[in-house]
Amino acid sequence: FTTDYLIHYTILILNTAYYAMNSFIQIAFKISFHNSTLIFTCGMFVCMQEIADQLLFLCHFRSNNKITSVASEQLKHFTSLETLDIGNNNIAELKAGSFPPLPLKNLFLNNNRISRLELGCFDSLSSSLHVLKLSRNRLSNIPAKIFQLPNLQHLELSRNRVRRIEGLTFQGLHALRSLKMQRNGMSRLMDGAFWGLSNLEELQLEYNNLTEVNKGWLYGLLTLQQLHLGHNAISRIQPDAWECCQKLNELDLSSNHLARLEESSFMGLSLLDQLNIGNNRVSFIADGAFRGLARLQALDLKNNEISWTIEDMNGPFSSHNNFPSSSHPSPDRHLNTSSLLCDCQLKWFPQWVAEHTFLPLVNASCAHPQMLKGKNVFVVSQEEFVCDDFPKPQITLQPETQSAIKGSNVTFVCSAASSSDSPMTFAWKKDNEALNDAEVYNQAHLRAQGGEVTEYTTTLQLRHVEFASEGKYQCVISNHFGSSYSSKAKLTVNILPSFTKMPMDLTIRAGATARLECAAVGHPSPQIAWQKDGGTDFPAARERRMHVMPEDNVIFIVDAKTEDIGVYSCTAQNTAGAISANATLTVLETPSFLRPLTDRTVAKGETAVLQCIAGGSPPPKLNWTKDDNPLVVTERHFFAAGNQLLIIVDAAKGDAGKYTCEMSNTLGTERGNLRLSVLHNPNCDSSQGGLPLGSAVGSSDDDGWTTVGIVIIAVVCCVVGTSLVWVVIIYHTRRRNEDCSVTNTDETNLPADIPSYLSSQGTLADRQEGYVPSESGSSHQYMAPSIGGFYMQPKDLNGRTPRPICIDSYSGTLTSSRKREYLPTASILPDSYDHMGSSVLLQLPSRSLHGAIHQQAETPQQADNDNSKYIQSRLSSGGFMGRLTLLK
Repeated sequence: FTTDYLIHYTILILNTAYYAMNSFIQIAFKISFHNSTLIFTCGMFVCMQEIADQLLFLCHFRSNNKITSVASEQLKHFTSLETLDIGNNNIAELKAGSFPPLPLKNLFLNNNRISRLELGCFDSLSSSLHVLKLSRNRLSNIPAKIFQLPNLQHLELSRNRVRRIEGLTFQGLHALRSLKMQRNGMSRLMDGAFWGLSNLEELQLEYNNLTEVNKGWLYGLLTLQQLHLGHNAISRIQPDAWECCQKLNELDLSSNHLARLEESSFMGLSLLDQLNIGNNRVSFIADGAFRGLARLQALDLKNNEISWTIEDMNGPFSSHNNFPSSSHPSPDRHLNTSSLLCDCQLKWFPQWVAEHTFLPLVNASCAHPQMLKGKNVFVVSQEEFVCDDFPKPQITLQPETQSAIKGSNVTFVCSAASSSDSPMTFAWKKDNEALNDAEVYNQAHLRAQGGEVTEYTTTLQLRHVEFASEGKYQCVISNHFGSSYSSKAKLTVNILPSFTKMPMDLTIRAGATARLECAAVGHPSPQIAWQKDGGTDFPAARERRMHVMPEDNVIFIVDAKTEDIGVYSCTAQNTAGAISANATLTVLETPSFLRPLTDRTVAKGETAVLQCIAGGSPPPKLNWTKDDNPLVVTERHFFAAGNQLLIIVDAAKGDAGKYTCEMSNTLGTERGNLRLSVLHNPNCDSSQGGLPLGSAVGSSDDDGWTTVGIVIIAVVCCVVGTSLVWVVIIYHTRRRNEDCSVTNTDETNLPADIPSYLSSQGTLADRQEGYVPSESGSSHQYMAPSIGGFYMQPKDLNGRTPRPICIDSYSGTLTSSRKREYLPTASILPDSYDHMGSSVLLQLPSRSLHGAIHQQAETPQQADNDNSKYIQSRLSSGGFMGRLTLLK
């Protein structure tokens, strides 16, 4: 039938059926004209009429079968069309709006000349299209987001010219399960190339030019089960490549350029059951290369360059002892040899052959030892399989694992012993690969066992090692009787740390943020640690003011304070060594008063202490003024603690007034005022030259200390009282005319209101001394020491002490003072027979002296007699609170 006749005949049948059938039965109707196919699905009474109305359009397909374009107007009448196959035509471009909104499920555009896809060309089919085939076209570029087909399940782009796939190219194909892109010549897959294919199960990329498997282009393929990468140029698999597709159960890497399978090359593929690595260049399989493939059922390694077996094969397959046995019957196995070493290690062989019914297939005889040479192994008794000697080399010294600095030299030593004189061969391997051009030294010497055993030593010398030198080294020593494999010694190459960023000295204001930076490189990567002043005590860390940025190796100290000042050390350490660098942090702070200035009131003749405790960084310089004028410093003025204490000895009315303390550093100046008042003291004449420095403004606390002192001294006196009285009586009998004096010292006695931190520094002593102005007025001399406020003036040139002495009660502390009273002294004539001076140190309670001597003696002799009588009366009554020291 001709096509025209078929069309008219079909129309007649459909019209008849339209009036004969009135139901909603769904039918499918397919009409093919050469390479063009239309499929309809519709209700019977509607479909018949619709097909009859549209069959005349098919005459266009028949008469012009080389379609060059697709127009929406030509297809819009096919409202029930599900499959459209217009392959093997000359369509060169798909424009936006080429397809009208149709319930199309399958669109076949194979074997055309399509080179351009306009954005939005498939948008009208987004709600229904399930299968799209664009194979055998001329596409060289796939625009991003061109496929906005959320229901598409199968996409074929094979045999095009796509060389590169950008990221997010297939975004929008959420339901896609199969993607085929074979034979495109692709050489690059950018990161995220298949992002968006969250339900993809099969990806076929065979016959392209891919060189690497990495995590970047596999990102997002969480449900991928089958990945076909055969016939590419893949030479490297990144360690984390399979992190994003851990549901793979079939992986094809055949016919690529893989030469090495590194450790954990397939880590993460715990569900993989089929792995094809055939037809590659694999010559090295690292220990643990297949670690993690717990469900592996089929492994294809055919047509590679694997050349090592026996001991070397244990590592790669150590975790795969459960491979399923072959379902094919085993072929016949034949063994025919006369070179067996029949020692204790072959004892199992005859019994095993007999148990597995291989006896008719085995013809084996011994070659060693000499007594069994030529004898069939099956007639040798079990007792004859002994190890009396060891013709096969036995390793006696294993090479040792080492770590070396990059650029240094490394030596591996391996030794073996053998009782045979068979020629010995030596070989070294690195990662199971023979080192043919290595620097190797071999030597042999006889053991001291009658010359029957020879020991062989082989040395491998590695010079100027690099990172490429890292690996596992093994020696193999062989002779006619077999080979011995040493253990594998690992070489690690390290680089000493070196700083790329060093901390710098930093000066900031208080309250600002300090930034200390430190970074280092090395191999392995060094660890960075910080110290402050040689320790790990960071005040800022305790107060949560220190923030560490581990990734940037930077520490921040916010709200810096003066306690943060110090030397910060950055240490970079790895297995090769450690280095450190220091930086000084300086925090500047404006001067301030650590204690408020307080007014002082002292009695005339007493010692006044004016405090100006300053703080700041750097430490401020202090300057004192009086009544807004420069302070006139006399021999009675002293400065202590860096001018923070102004001490005025023997205060006079002229010392009263306003004192200003001015502190300054590089950040500013601070001033403070205090007022000193000097009251009249009726008990001590201001003209008296020596004031007891062990007294200050009275305090009630001193009474308590005096009581404690009395109790303690009373106990001592009870023990030595009697002896002491007799000593004193004898002393005064023989030395009645001796002078009373003490030796000068060089210490300054400060009053009780000096801050406690001075005493902690050792500036306060138990022996209380005072200053005596020198004649020049520019320097000071020290007064004689005092005990309990009893001051002994030095004698003049004539041996006389004409000046009165002011004494007070001394409790042994500097917390308070007592009322001063004067004890007149007279000139004492020297002993004409004894010119050695002696001293009497007395501690007299003020309550005893007060009122005891009211008037000054009229003559020196009278004063001397009065004093002697008074002392004797006090000694006899036990009223002295002190000790009597005799110095000859």
